[in-house]
Amino acid sequence: MAHTASDTLIRPPALAGSWYPAEPAALAQTVDRLLASVEPVDGAPAALIVPHAGYAYSGRIAAAGWRQLENAEYDLAVILAPAHRARPPKPLAVWKEGAFATPLGDVPVDAEMCQALIEACPCVAADRVSHLAEHAVEIQLPFLQRVCPGCRIMPLVMGDGADDESVIDSVARALAQVTANRRRVIVASSDLSHYPSYRNALAVDQATLGAIETGQADHVHETLLDALESGTPNLLTCACGEGPILVAMRAAALMGAETITLLDYANSGDAPRGDRRQVVGYGAVMFWHYEPPALTGAQRDRLLRLAREAIEMYLRSGSLPVVSVDDPVLNRRAGAFVTLWQGAELRGCIGHIKADRPLYRAVQEMAVAAASSDTRFDPLSLDELGSLTVEISVLSPLRRITSIEQVEVGRHGLVIAKDGRRGLLLPEVATERGWDRYAFADAVCWKAGLPAGCWRAGATMHTFTAIVFSGQAGMRRPL
Repeated sequence: MAHTASDTLIRPPALAGSWYPAEPAALAQTVDRLLASVEPVDGAPAALIVPHAGYAYSGRIAAAGWRQLENAEYDLAVILAPAHRARPPKPLAVWKEGAFATPLGDVPVDAEMCQALIEACPCVAADRVSHLAEHAVEIQLPFLQRVCPGCRIMPLVMGDGADDESVIDSVARALAQVTANRRRVIVASSDLSHYPSYRNALAVDQATLGAIETGQADHVHETLLDALESGTPNLLTCACGEGPILVAMRAAALMGAETITLLDYANSGDAPRGDRRQVVGYGAVMFWHYEPPALTGAQRDRLLRLAREAIEMYLRSGSLPVVSVDDPVLNRRAGAFVTLWQGAELRGCIGHIKADRPLYRAVQEMAVAAASSDTRFDPLSLDELGSLTVEISVLSPLRRITSIEQVEVGRHGLVIAKDGRRGLLLPEVATERGWDRYAFADAVCWKAGLPAGCWRAGATMHTFTAIVFSGQAGMRRPL
């Protein structure tokens, strides 16, 4: 393989042929298959958390993160990895020039950015020894090569300082500052729980990912400490890349990424022939900035028309209309609710929260579901369609909250989950009923089939906002 720099500056692959295929065509095919198995969400990441095990175990979860880079153009990937083997001379070690080789070719290091980081942050030193046997950067590179060919890297290995607030803050600020003029993404390479049973891993990893979703770095650190002190059998660590995760969270916030989305989770016990007695957890999380769709009057009218046409065709033939929509706004991936009204009477309401399909399709599908599958009502008949009012709520991504005090009545919808049950109410419901946030939360608990006050302990809570419009101007909901 031809190299573009002195061989002493080329970091050779250490895992090819074991953790991932060594033959270029087989590796490209494997990575492309993993990427194709997941869907992008509506937005481009400022930062990601992705796992770093062998592709047979964590490849799909890693792909769920890397696939999101297709939504924008990047020229720099900052990859933060924990030091599993060699201890860096400072809290972080950067391979500051040359390239990292993989079977797909060389990934160039952005020497200018690496030098700028060294000068801006006293916690970072140039050191190649820390990188030679470290797998947590290398395992990410074939994904980067397939989704962002030509993207340069800043490879960092983090040793001491994972629990040092001053180190975390210093590195995050330096990264945000020195890369500010670049199209960059920060990638924290980390697995989650190490070697508990499958069941214990689910509990520990759910707590870790839930803490990450709050965006509060101190809450993440406390959650990891609590889990380690809980006596969970065989648990060696809750996240080997705690330091990289905390740095990525802080840097993403400084970069204006206020939205945090859990993309996927699994553990090694989910893999074919995976041993569920001792597992390693894997999560993919995306930090990004959400811009609500600026729906024009014409676009709202089209969505309302698509909803009504979908209901009519379904009632006549049992199928959905196939339409071609080339409007990029209507093709944005978004969750949506469709509410059907007969005068002032509710006639059906069903929604899909996850932003995993184009908005226009979500509206079509939820319109049909509201007309035919809301178990509170008989299915809609064709002769009712003429007097039907269709209301659409376009949802923002969910945001994890840790206190009911974070709910803004009238602005936030609320999702509460506990004991395998989940309830949701749209933002306008609290205003219409005259509820405060506590009554609103109690109503969501009731909607989930849970007792009032279930939100006070042991429940997970998410808020969201909604753009709401209907086909009948000035329609006022009944109180």
